Amino acid sequence: MSAKYSTKILWAALTPLVMLSASALPAIAVVNQTQLSVTADTNAIQLMQQGINFYQAEKYSAAVKVLQQAVAVFRSEGDRRHQAQALNYLALVYQELGQWTLATSAIADSLQLLQTQHNGQYLPVLAQALNTQGHLQLAQGQAQKALETWQQATTTYDKIGDRAGSIGSQINQIQALKALGLYRRALTNLNSVKQTLQQQPDSLIKTTGLRSLGNVLRVIGDLPQSETVLRESLAVAQKVRSPQHESAALLSLANTLRAQQNLQNALVYYQQAASVTNSSSQKLQARLNQLSLLVETQQLSDAQALLPAIQTLITNIPTSRIAVNSRINLAQSLICLKQHKQRQTQVQSSPIVQQCVDETVGVKAQAELSSLPSWSDIGQLLATAVQQARTLQDQRAEAQALGYLGALYQQTQQWSEAQKLTEQALLLAQTINASDIAYRWQWQLGRLLNATGKTQQAIASYTDAVSSLKSLRNDLVGINPELQFSFRDSVEPVYRELVSLLLQSPSATSQKNLVQARDTIEALQVAEIENFFRTACLDTQPVQIDQVDSSAAVIYPIILGDRLEVIVSLPKQPLRHYTTPISANRVESIVEGLRQTVFTQTSRRYLPFAAEVYNWLIRPVATDLEKSGVKTIVFILDGAMRNIPMGVLYDGQQYLVEKYSIALTPGLQLLDPQPLARERLKALTAGLTEARESFAALPNVKLELEQIQSEVPSRVLLNQEFTTNTLQNEVQSSPVPVVHLATHGQFSSKAEETFILSWDSEIDVNELNTILRTRGDNRRNAIELLVLSACETVAGDKRAALGLAGMAVRAGARSTLATLWSVSDVATASLMGQFYKEYANTSVTKAEALRRAQQNLLKDPKYEHPYFWAAYVLVGNWL
Repeated sequence: MSAKYSTKILWAALTPLVMLSASALPAIAVVNQTQLSVTADTNAIQLMQQGINFYQAEKYSAAVKVLQQAVAVFRSEGDRRHQAQALNYLALVYQELGQWTLATSAIADSLQLLQTQHNGQYLPVLAQALNTQGHLQLAQGQAQKALETWQQATTTYDKIGDRAGSIGSQINQIQALKALGLYRRALTNLNSVKQTLQQQPDSLIKTTGLRSLGNVLRVIGDLPQSETVLRESLAVAQKVRSPQHESAALLSLANTLRAQQNLQNALVYYQQAASVTNSSSQKLQARLNQLSLLVETQQLSDAQALLPAIQTLITNIPTSRIAVNSRINLAQSLICLKQHKQRQTQVQSSPIVQQCVDETVGVKAQAELSSLPSWSDIGQLLATAVQQARTLQDQRAEAQALGYLGALYQQTQQWSEAQKLTEQALLLAQTINASDIAYRWQWQLGRLLNATGKTQQAIASYTDAVSSLKSLRNDLVGINPELQFSFRDSVEPVYRELVSLLLQSPSATSQKNLVQARDTIEALQVAEIENFFRTACLDTQPVQIDQVDSSAAVIYPIILGDRLEVIVSLPKQPLRHYTTPISANRVESIVEGLRQTVFTQTSRRYLPFAAEVYNWLIRPVATDLEKSGVKTIVFILDGAMRNIPMGVLYDGQQYLVEKYSIALTPGLQLLDPQPLARERLKALTAGLTEARESFAALPNVKLELEQIQSEVPSRVLLNQEFTTNTLQNEVQSSPVPVVHLATHGQFSSKAEETFILSWDSEIDVNELNTILRTRGDNRRNAIELLVLSACETVAGDKRAALGLAGMAVRAGARSTLATLWSVSDVATASLMGQFYKEYANTSVTKAEALRRAQQNLLKDPKYEHPYFWAAYVLVGNWL
């Protein structure tokens, strides 16, 4: 997904602007007038309809007032059905306002009224209320409850023959299944819903259902499917000649193409979305998205030419949340345009401003800009947004607008006013428990305080921002369509800037600061992996390394913009840290140089790179490592360092692997600290020797599996026997502690591009998780070791090894042994045979068994080059 596109959506939180009709809840429709009984009190019905009209117009505070009145009137008249219906709509309004407790209470009251009734007239209202409850549950991280609620909603819709409602609630179930990690079931449901929709005659219901499905597919990260379904929605909208639905489909399709980085076509569809509709709000939404993308792609003169039309549309739109959000969205694009003319250092800028600065913008692109609105004009735009939000009594919208206004003052270095506005925005966000807004202004406040020299207060504000992010785990990974964002631009910097402050402050060497910095970088590792899977899937628990292994040291390299920080934990000693003044770009260049040169089997050009990384990470603590009796070094690597093997680090005489066992982990919090009791090992092995599609043959895999079988009793699946279903059946029926897969595989920074190859398919990381967890979570049946012996990281993907970390953590195995690049299968067969010989027949740890197997290759003149032995890394429990 485009970083700046995603950031735009996050910062403005503009679901109506950026994802028109992107709600994953198509079945939660506004009230159907035919459902309002003429026997009910006319005034109460009118009140409820008025509340619905306010809701549609995004005048939420006014909607709350009249719906509360309607509820009271229906209650006094004993009209339980309409009381329940009004409560359902009240819950929807509270949800829009971010008032989750009130929303949950309202929908619970609605369902209590409905579920005691057996009259068929109550069923349509019951179905709607169940759909609303499911959405509330999912938004609050209760995916299993949401799934069960939406299943009830589907059943209820089916009873009353409401096909549109049934389809909508089934689409909702797909999101819940994805959040639970039940990918196969989600795919089954997806195909079923898609087939049902395709069988429908062309109609508004069909185009709306397909569009909703396409938007959900984008939210959960299935972009190719999203594009296919949205194109079908567009075709239906064109056939039924509905300009409004055609525009909505074009806008959704443009958003998906943008997420796929198909930027020029996205611009074309934004243009078409604005052209085909007569709706001012639809035109505005399309134009605003078009503007932000033109800014992102540096088509600055075209962006500037679009401004008059947008300003006319925005002036004429009635006061509503969409009006407020439109002004915020326009203000951000204008700020980004002006930023191409005026630069500030990161510490001076608001995060929302700094993120839109592209250092690659050249003089020519800057010269395209002529007369832009002044900072004062942009400030007036945001001041109007604040006033409109106050008129609407919409505290969520006001909190956003005030924060943006604070960012504008920060940009013009009016520090006092910027701080005052940011604090007002933050207080409002906290009042309504809107952590997704609060963390941004806590971050912005932290930068303001740091820029004015108030380091300790800045640390406190950053700490609050990280705490808010932790409370948002479910929303941040894609469940909530309002929070589509770029992790690297909008979340990761909060953690890194906090670590930077902690290790730069006057008390940088204090244990309190070092412990907080270490815990912060571990929390970032967890957040990265959860973002990789787009689900909050990881259970964490604090682990004291001394309690796990008293002969292990832990090293945390932390790549910051202007320096490399290293925190070290030695057995029974306080934490320590040391610093190398070097830019993040230079670190990345050295690391990439090591990765590239280690591939050249006839050259030793890798040695200077390996020595430099050794000097950063090991040399400052080398003597202490020896004095402390350390046998194993555990690395919690950062960024591009994950793509290189630590064993190849070179002190001028020896490789690191010649002195220490080495293990990697994404974080000690993710570690299952105790290994299973060492018993007679048994293994399930599978592999491919024959070429499959574009993947080359691995003729020595047969030898590899035979060597393993000579050391460990094994069930072998070779070639045609190694199908996805057979693997799953064997894992489920054979509770062996080791699963060894000798087949092509790929690790990528994208979950959908991380897979291993079976005879009949590519098994992606989520499907492998499903297969390996078929035994359940019983510790006695858990997989102790997963081996992936012929995988590689994607070339050119700086974060490819994140896929390895993600697979290792999600698969449920205590340890994963894998390769960072594709190694000679002859060398692999030799190494794996030696590894299993050491591990099965001695009492050494897995890390030490791997070290001995690597040394065995290193001593062989044919394989002494690190290309052959260094690629193997152990992730997870090393004992």
